[in-house]
Amino acid sequence: MIIDLRSDTVTKPTKGMLDAMMNAQVGDDVYKEDPSVNALEERLAKMFGKDQALFFPTGSMANQTALKLHTNPGEQVICDKYAHIYNYEGGGASFNSGISCKLIDGHRGMFTANQVVESINPPDFYHSPLTTLVEIENTTNKGGGACWDFEELKRIKAVCDKHNLGYHLDGARFWNALVANKETTEDYGMLFDTISVCLSKGLGCPIGSVLIGNNDIMKGAMRVRKILGGGMRQVGYLASAGLYALDHHLERLTEDHKKAKEIGEVLGNLSIIKKVEPIETNIVIFELEPHVDESEFLKQLSNKNIQIIGMGSNKLRMVTHLDYTDVMHDRLFEILNKFNRRKMF
Repeated sequence: MIIDLRSDTVTKPTKGMLDAMMNAQVGDDVYKEDPSVNALEERLAKMFGKDQALFFPTGSMANQTALKLHTNPGEQVICDKYAHIYNYEGGGASFNSGISCKLIDGHRGMFTANQVVESINPPDFYHSPLTTLVEIENTTNKGGGACWDFEELKRIKAVCDKHNLGYHLDGARFWNALVANKETTEDYGMLFDTISVCLSKGLGCPIGSVLIGNNDIMKGAMRVRKILGGGMRQVGYLASAGLYALDHHLERLTEDHKKAKEIGEVLGNLSIIKKVEPIETNIVIFELEPHVDESEFLKQLSNKNIQIIGMGSNKLRMVTHLDYTDVMHDRLFEILNKFNRRKMF
């Protein structure tokens, strides 16, 4: 039994999801003739109270399209120093859109409206890039699955409105935040100009993200997707997985959150663990004591068929997900507790 806690992207489709995929009605989505894709896009647009939604193969492509729609070359997006668009999208902001990032030194990937105000370049000062967009990520990946305070998001929206800035939500793990905080898609739709949501993380789909917005901002989205190579044909087989996930996998995210918090409790009782970051959703980030070698710790877990991510500087990450079972959960605890009973370091 391999216990893979590297990411929530490692899940396989459930039997019910596979059945839905195999029975999907499909057509050529480049011609907008795939009924399953159209149904998914219409459903998500309606959920957020927006005009349009567009299916993408990846979340990075959806985010990169949003950046392109909001900006012109030479302009600047405000985001946190932990932001996925800055750290983990291959420099796409500069490569695809010709823009730079103004990084905010936030807390666990989150910042305040006041910090946004301080980061806006004077629009009449032509020596600096023109600020045109604010981007936030909810939950924060590098911030350990932290959820934004919705009231702070509203305050940032007011700043965006005052300074005529676009407002984009990278919702790679948005569904986790939604379930954890008992918020609504309609609330987020009223705040953000564009929203990307991922289907292949907590919801367990094999592939797919969706970009959502109103007609004015989304009118060029399909062209940008084409330029980035994202035009797909009978992709309804994948879109149907998203429809199934929205019906069957959304509420169960609370199980992943519960397991993550229980893992944090066990880690917190180990003598080799220096610190466990606060756990709000399904990401567990922890730090080993200085005398513990990170690579050796990872090796010992790997020898027991447990896979996790090393982040460097003695920090590590575990992510719970749909395929992480109760049996795996008990087995993980059994192995972790042995680190206290044996002198392994």
